[in-house]
Amino acid sequence: MAFSPPIPLIRRNVIVKRLKVSGANSYETAKTLAEAGVINPNAFSRITEKLVEQGFIHRTIDGKYYI
Repeated sequence: MAFSPPIPLIRRNVIVKRLKVSGANSYETAKTLAEAGVINPNAFSRITEKLVEQGFIHRTIDGKYYI
């Protein structure tokens, strides 16, 4: 049986952690993923969308995110 790394789980954790560390905890302090320090912020966009849909993170009208 081949091992496949849990990339979606790792990516989710990185996004949430970076937003927390960068202080993006409200609409007023929201940041883009790049501003929060997420490497390659446009990769795995479906994972980011899933986080928004599930309520882990929130997106502003101008495309910024916060916890």
